[in-house]
Amino acid sequence: MAGKGKALELRERPPHTEAKHKLLQSYLGAWFPILSKRNGRLLYYDAFAGPGRYSGGEDGSPIIALKTLITHNHAEPMADTEFLFLFNEQDKACAEHLESLLDELKAANQPWPKNMKIGVTNTNFVDLTTEVLDGLGEATLAPTFAFVDPVGIKHTPMSVIQRLTSYPKGELLVYFAHDTVVRWCGAGNIDQALTDLFGTEDYKGAAGLNGSKRSQFIHDLYKHQLHTVCDFPYIQSFAMYDDRGKRLYDLYYCTRASIGLDRMKQAMWKIAPSGDFSFRDRFAGMDVIFGAEVDTTPLRKHLLEHFNGKAETIEEIIEHVIVATPFASNHVKRATLQVMQREGLITTNQVRRGSFKDGTVVSFPGVP
Repeated sequence: MAGKGKALELRERPPHTEAKHKLLQSYLGAWFPILSKRNGRLLYYDAFAGPGRYSGGEDGSPIIALKTLITHNHAEPMADTEFLFLFNEQDKACAEHLESLLDELKAANQPWPKNMKIGVTNTNFVDLTTEVLDGLGEATLAPTFAFVDPVGIKHTPMSVIQRLTSYPKGELLVYFAHDTVVRWCGAGNIDQALTDLFGTEDYKGAAGLNGSKRSQFIHDLYKHQLHTVCDFPYIQSFAMYDDRGKRLYDLYYCTRASIGLDRMKQAMWKIAPSGDFSFRDRFAGMDVIFGAEVDTTPLRKHLLEHFNGKAETIEEIIEHVIVATPFASNHVKRATLQVMQREGLITTNQVRRGSFKDGTVVSFPGVP
């Protein structure tokens, strides 16, 4: 329980933060029911929870996570799963404000679901995470979605991220201060913080690079470290830009399950219909600039090249699309394969054209 502290002045919520919260809400809406089917307990860990609200009255990430579950249309089938919500906020005033909002939320949703347990802590990420994991002993951490969203670069060492996500079914959505790292990489005055952040000194290789090459090097190195140090086979990043077109930070979603990658990519496509996995503040509220339909021309070309002369099941094709292309499963059947079938580029073993039920075999050129 947080003690009494200074008065709190809430911040405004910029468009890129709203976009981040939409990603979180959309993904949790899928994560809760999928994981609850085979697990009796799930943990949602918001490591830098904030005060729970913005100056305009918008909900912060802890309230969004709770409301996503409370209002979920699949709530009844999930009633047998225990959902643990751990909200950590190092600033005492923010932690107090968050606790007051949680009390209001509970009061407005009586009876409070017995399977939803909430804990609020007021410490730093490294100490809390270490304490929780040390306390497990030989036990295994429950399937966990960790939302690690700090300010800056000093609070999320790769070694702690690795420990937190080393358990089965551990997933991560982590903030990476792209602009700060690109700006200071090679300066020499925050090397220890950068070494901790990356878990390596390889970031020093950016010192001789400029512009987009420097930016890409930093992006790829952090992704590489999440792959190798944390052993995540599936990672999808998402870039956030301010209203001047400046790249502020990247979000990296990390999972060991292709179904998780698919659901997060679907959420990201909703935020960035252009398919470039980025959000720009200056385009907020301007959906009219995007086409109503996703352009799957690159995907059609890729499938023709990759599966040339082969016959594959619809399940195998969808899995390939999820893990090896920027597209998601909801882009495959109607937007891609139906078009290819109409154009005579593929055939199937289904009598009904346009039908891609489970088990459907799709033949590409060169296969009768």
